Amino acid sequence: MSGIYEVEVFRSEGFKRRRCPSCGRFFWSVDEDQVYCGDQPCVEYSFIGNPITGVRYRLEDMREAFLSFFERNGHRRVRRYPVVARWREDVYLVGASIYAFQPWVTEGIAPPPENPLTISQPCIRLTDLPKVGRTGRHLTSFEMMAHHAFNTKDETVYWNDETVEYCYRFYKDVLKVPAERITFIEDWWSGGGNAGEDFEVVIGGAEVATLVFMHYRDRDGALEEMPVKVVDTGYGLERNVWVCLGSPTIYDAVHREFIDRVTVEAGIPKVDERILVEISKASGRMDAISDAEYQVADRLGVSVEELRQVMKPYTAVYALADHTYTIAWMLCDGIVPSNTGAGYLARLLIRRGLRFLREIGLETPLSDFIDFQISRIARSYPEVGGSRSKVLDMVDLESERYSKTLSEAPKVIERTIAREGRKHKLTLTDLVELYDSYGIPPEVSEEYASKLGVEVEKGDFYTLLASRHSKPEEVRMEEKPVSKLIHDLPPTRTLYYEDPDMLTFKAKVLRAVDRYIILDSTCFYPEGGGAISDTGVIRWVNGELRVVGVEKVDGIIVHIVEGPLPPVGVEVEGYIDRERRKHIRRHHTATHILIGAARRLLGSHVWQMGSLKSIDYARLDISHYKRLSLDELKALEKMANDVVGEARRVNVYWMPRDKAESMYGFTLYQGGVFPGKILRVVEIEGWDAEACGGIHCSSTSEVGFVKIIGAERIQDGVERIHFTAGEASLRYVWSIEDTIRNLSDILSAPIDKLVPTVDNLLGEVKSLRREIRKLKERMAESIATGYRSFELKGGVKVSLASMEGDPETVIKVGEKMLGRDPSIIAIFLIPGDVYRLVVMAGDDAIARGFDAGRVASIIARATGGVGGGKARLGQGGKLNPTEAEKLLSDIDRVRSILESIGS
Repeated sequence: MSGIYEVEVFRSEGFKRRRCPSCGRFFWSVDEDQVYCGDQPCVEYSFIGNPITGVRYRLEDMREAFLSFFERNGHRRVRRYPVVARWREDVYLVGASIYAFQPWVTEGIAPPPENPLTISQPCIRLTDLPKVGRTGRHLTSFEMMAHHAFNTKDETVYWNDETVEYCYRFYKDVLKVPAERITFIEDWWSGGGNAGEDFEVVIGGAEVATLVFMHYRDRDGALEEMPVKVVDTGYGLERNVWVCLGSPTIYDAVHREFIDRVTVEAGIPKVDERILVEISKASGRMDAISDAEYQVADRLGVSVEELRQVMKPYTAVYALADHTYTIAWMLCDGIVPSNTGAGYLARLLIRRGLRFLREIGLETPLSDFIDFQISRIARSYPEVGGSRSKVLDMVDLESERYSKTLSEAPKVIERTIAREGRKHKLTLTDLVELYDSYGIPPEVSEEYASKLGVEVEKGDFYTLLASRHSKPEEVRMEEKPVSKLIHDLPPTRTLYYEDPDMLTFKAKVLRAVDRYIILDSTCFYPEGGGAISDTGVIRWVNGELRVVGVEKVDGIIVHIVEGPLPPVGVEVEGYIDRERRKHIRRHHTATHILIGAARRLLGSHVWQMGSLKSIDYARLDISHYKRLSLDELKALEKMANDVVGEARRVNVYWMPRDKAESMYGFTLYQGGVFPGKILRVVEIEGWDAEACGGIHCSSTSEVGFVKIIGAERIQDGVERIHFTAGEASLRYVWSIEDTIRNLSDILSAPIDKLVPTVDNLLGEVKSLRREIRKLKERMAESIATGYRSFELKGGVKVSLASMEGDPETVIKVGEKMLGRDPSIIAIFLIPGDVYRLVVMAGDDAIARGFDAGRVASIIARATGGVGGGKARLGQGGKLNPTEAEKLLSDIDRVRSILESIGS
């Protein structure tokens, strides 16, 4: 037994160590008669309908009781972190309170904000998504109340004795839980690259807290001591409220007011509480939902089908309560629904929420329920209310997109089923593709496929999607050619940070190989953060070369050069291209100005997703849920130029990470995660502050005129803004003026009359096009050759012809023929290197069972091509010319094809 499990409070309070005969784990309890460990699945929940605590706390009361207790015991309260882990590169969402301090604090790189500290951290986990609403106990979002202590070689705050005693006292003294109902189970915790011994704390069959003594790094199973020994605790707020109230399900304990509203609006009758209780108890002991359902059905004396039917509306309401709460957290903390990253997960939940609304027959907009949940969250976290209008706008837009997706779903599903001849099964891979590529939920695919008699492969779809998209893919960095040159060299002194205005310098050559030079110090800025590198010249006695690129590898700056190399050890002089540096600085500072403007104008959900700063041009990619309008671009441009005109100072500070985060918040990481203990913060006074390694102007006035050229949608949820600054803006404006003058000369119209002149010309062009179209149609009718006509049984007439022209003109001719006689099937072959096909069927012909699309498909296949279409119009392409000509002359073959269709 590890000594960590033997703590002082167990000795003083009379706890005894025993082994659970069911799971084999060791546990500590003061109850002499306790046989089992008290956790699931060894025992059943005993708190439901029989609260064990001596107090009855709801969310706000429980949270405050916890935080206040630890404040009274020497901890400092810390504000919650965002649910989006902007400070980490390995995950999208915060899944536990310790995420807030990984990796910087836990690895000893930065100090914690307080030590010891207490926090109640909103968290999101989607690993059990399919179980939410069905088990009575699973959630996608929860608050992890916690107390943390960070012990270093220089400072020991507290460790196992105090951690367990604090926990015991909180439950015994604050929540008034009898000592004999509190059990501590010995266990081992591993996750996120860290590991350590832990206690699982259970009360009434429910795990209410986990106390982890994190002091190992886990390197693929090999353990090594961490520089910081971390007390990592987690007390589930919602789970503790559930135990405190003894409600039938965790949803009833946490989301009661939401559930009451929805059940009344949807007219859902109350369900027998015994069913809810039995489902919660059974699902606590059984991991498989179906097993739990069979046990509950057996206990209640009903069939599983009857049980599922009774629970179906409540399952939807419970899931809707959970999902809307989680969506509110995600969107209020800055996630934009999209098809990648955290945005993918937000959209996944939104679409599930919309499905549950349809399931219970409610037409109330999903945004109304999100609004309701924002109001609930804002009672404790008022900051979420600031983004309410934008969040609701996002949800409404997502709802519209979902409706469009549902309307298009049948055609897409049919194509997927027919693909590659697989007409009898939709695989799990198909379902994932239908969702990822077209946004069609698996339930919709399954419902429509079943109507077509197509089997659908069963699988844990949502768990699969959530696990695939829970964290960024690891990007394996290819080793750069210069990596072998730097292995034994010291970091390069960065003169461009010491004096950003320095453009000449002296340095010593440490290494010179092939096209690369490494100096002991340099003023050449390397490519990075979206900014291109400096270029210039390096000179020495009897020698000179050009610097054409600069890279930074592991703290060493490598110059990519053209020309003869200097000897190692020689002193050289470097000369930076002044104009290039000036333009890059302007565009970099302008980028920071624009991101500040975008967040003010569009909302706090706007985050930088990428950028480029070059000489003549720059771009900024931002997260936003819809296309930027021309008015918004004008407003952004005006705001940016107002900031330029205000001549705000641009300050650069080097400061500890914890201090920077405390001063500026997590918008520091607009440009991505900035590594290290010390951050370089670029602050535009009163406007923007970011962790940034770039070279900037010292005042916004140096940026010059900022001109937004335009914007485009580069991917779902991301807008790219193209812009220029300073002289580059002037050159852009001059080029536009030149274009306008040229147009004025070409059109022989003064500049102020250009618009009406062009309007008149466009009107003339449209008129001429109409005339040309009419002429082409008349010509097409007159030049149609080889008309072959015959009549089928039932009075359907067939016209077969070869016709020169484009398909659009041919279709116009066909429309006229159908208008004159609706019993016609018109078949046109259009000659060319490969023939094209147009088939049209009149209303009477369609009524007699003929389908132009099917005719086109059969004829195209018969002549070596492909085709298809709808009942009235079918088309084909890639027809073999020889086979097409044969068909034109073979009336009996055409008749046979058509009679087989219409029979």
